[in-house]
Amino acid sequence: MLEVINSPFNEKQVKQLNEVLATLTPQQKIWLTGYLTASANIGVIEAPREMTQQAVASSPIQKHVTILYASQSGNAQKLAEKFGDQLQQIGLEVSVSSMSDYKTNALKKAQYLLIVASTHGEGEPPDNAIAFHSFLHGKRAPKLDHVQYAVLALGDSSYEYFCQTGKDFDIQLEKLGAKRLVDRVDCDVDYAEQAEKWFGEVKEKLHSEFTQFTPSEQEAAATVLQEETEYSRKNPFVAEIIEKINLNGQGSNKETIHLELSLENSGIAFEPGDCLAIIPINNQTLVNSLISALGFEASTKVDVDGTSVTLEEALLKTFEITLLTKPLMNKIAEYTENKDFHALIENQETLKQFMNGRDLLDVVEQFGPFNWDAQGFINCLRKIPARQYSISSSLLAYPEEAHVTIGVVRYEVDGRERLGVCSTYVADQLEVGDQVQVYVQKNPNFKLVDDDTPIIMIGPGTGVAPFRAFVQEREERGASGENWLFFGDQHFVTDFLYQREWLNWLKSGVLTKLDVAFSRDQEEKVYVQHKMLKHAKELYAWLEKGAAVYVCGDKNMAKDVQETLLRIIQQEGNKSEEDAMEYLEELRKQKRYQRDVY
Repeated sequence: MLEVINSPFNEKQVKQLNEVLATLTPQQKIWLTGYLTASANIGVIEAPREMTQQAVASSPIQKHVTILYASQSGNAQKLAEKFGDQLQQIGLEVSVSSMSDYKTNALKKAQYLLIVASTHGEGEPPDNAIAFHSFLHGKRAPKLDHVQYAVLALGDSSYEYFCQTGKDFDIQLEKLGAKRLVDRVDCDVDYAEQAEKWFGEVKEKLHSEFTQFTPSEQEAAATVLQEETEYSRKNPFVAEIIEKINLNGQGSNKETIHLELSLENSGIAFEPGDCLAIIPINNQTLVNSLISALGFEASTKVDVDGTSVTLEEALLKTFEITLLTKPLMNKIAEYTENKDFHALIENQETLKQFMNGRDLLDVVEQFGPFNWDAQGFINCLRKIPARQYSISSSLLAYPEEAHVTIGVVRYEVDGRERLGVCSTYVADQLEVGDQVQVYVQKNPNFKLVDDDTPIIMIGPGTGVAPFRAFVQEREERGASGENWLFFGDQHFVTDFLYQREWLNWLKSGVLTKLDVAFSRDQEEKVYVQHKMLKHAKELYAWLEKGAAVYVCGDKNMAKDVQETLLRIIQQEGNKSEEDAMEYLEELRKQKRYQRDVY
C-alpha cells in the first residue's frame, strides 16, 4: 500500500491512488504500468523489467481505434459503445462518438475507423449522421489512404433501400482510399448474432494488425457480446395491463389505444423520449388460414433455435407472416418453378406493388403449391420484430408504470381485411389484467433539454405521445422553460387525443401555448405546418431565444414540417435558402432540433 513516507505523493493523492489500485485487476495494473512507462519522457516509474516489457507488448500506445455511430433509435449507439468498451478492456486506445459530434478534421489523423450505421426512412442517414454523410460525399472530404475501416450496417429488409446508409459509407470510404479491415455486414431487425460475428472478425483483425495479447487478456476479450441482465427482446419483462382506453370518440374512423402497463418490481427505468417495445402475437385466424393453405398440420413439429415446437406455435409467436420483403420472396422462389412468381420477382416495380399491403397468405394462395415441407417453409421466415411505441408517460408522474399510445391499423386489400400485427393484438386480444411482454428501447437522440430551455413540440396523431411524457416530466420537475405544442388530427370532436390533459395544462400554465389543426373540420384541409406558418414570427422569436424543436410522427409529416421550418427561418430571419439550411443544421448540432420519425 502506498504511503506518504514511501512515495512522492501527498496525502490526498495517496488516498485516491490506493482507492483506485484496490479496484484494478492484474491485467489492468499491467496495462497501466506499460502506459505510464511508454508515455513518460524519462523513466519516472521503476517497474520490474519483465512486467514493463509484457505491458508494452500488450499495449498499442501508438495506435487508435475510432468508432462512429449513425443512430436514430439508439441501436447503433448501443452497439458502438459496447464494442468500444470491449476493445478498451483488452488494452486498445478507443474513442466512441456520434457522427454529429465528430470533428471531420480528425479524419486526417484517423488510423482504424469502425462505423456502425442504421438507415432511416427511404435509405436516408439518421439525423445525427446527415452532416457527416454529406461531408464524406462532398468535395471537402480528404483522401483516406492511411485509414483502415469496417462497416456494420443496421436496417430492416422490409424497406426498399435496406441498410443503404451503411452501404453508402462503405463504398465512399473505399473511394476515398481507405482499406477494409473486414467486409461490411448488413443486419436485419434481429441483428444481435450478425453484429457479434462481425465484431469478432474485426477484433481478430485488429489483433493481427498490431497487438499481441496475453492468454488472460484473450479470455477477457471473448468475442461473444454478453447478454445484458437488463430486459431485452430475448429477456422481456411480463407487464400487466392496468388500463386500456380508446381515445377516439364515437363516429371517428380512427382507433387509438391508450395502454397503461405496470412495471412494478421490474427495476425498469426510462426517460421521456424513450420507446417501449411490445412483443406481439400473430392473429390466430390468419395463422389457421395460412397453415390450411399450405396443406400442413398445425401440430407438425418444427425446429426453432434448437427447440422443437408445433408449426402453429412457431407461426403464432416467433415468425413474421404479415410482411413481404424482397429477401423473403427470393427465398420462396427457391421452392417453386411457377413462371408467374419468377416473373413477379424479376420486375422490381411490379414486385414492390404486389408486396405493398399483402402477406404470406396471398403468396401461398396465388402461387402455390410449393415444394417445401414445414421446416423448409419456416426456414424462409425471419423472426417477428417487436413493435416500438413512444412512451407517453413520465416515471416521475407515474412511478413503476409505462403508458403508450397505439394507433390501430386495419385496412383492406383484395377484399380481405388486413390487421396491424401489434396494434390489433393489443386492441382485439388484450384486456385489463392480461399480460404482455415488453422491454424499453432507449432513444438517446430524442431527449429533453434542460429545464430552463423553451421547447416547441410538433406531433400530430399518435406523434403527440412523447410530448405527453415531456410535459408531465417538466411539470413534476417544476421546470421554468416554456412549452408550446402543435397538435393535429382529423376531427376536433372525435380525435383530439388527451384533450382534457392539454387544456388543464394550458389553464395551469404548464403548457404555455397550444395550437391545433383538424384537417377535416373544414372544406380546405389544415395541417400543423399551416399553424406553424400562421405563427411564423413568434415561432422564429422562440428559436432566437434558444428554444428547442421536437418533431414526432411519420416521415411525410416530418418532411413537410422541416420544409416549413426552413421557410419560416428564411422568411423571418431574412436568410437565403442555404443560410436557412445551415441555421437548421446548427440547431441539430446543438440538440435543439430533434426528431422521432417512423
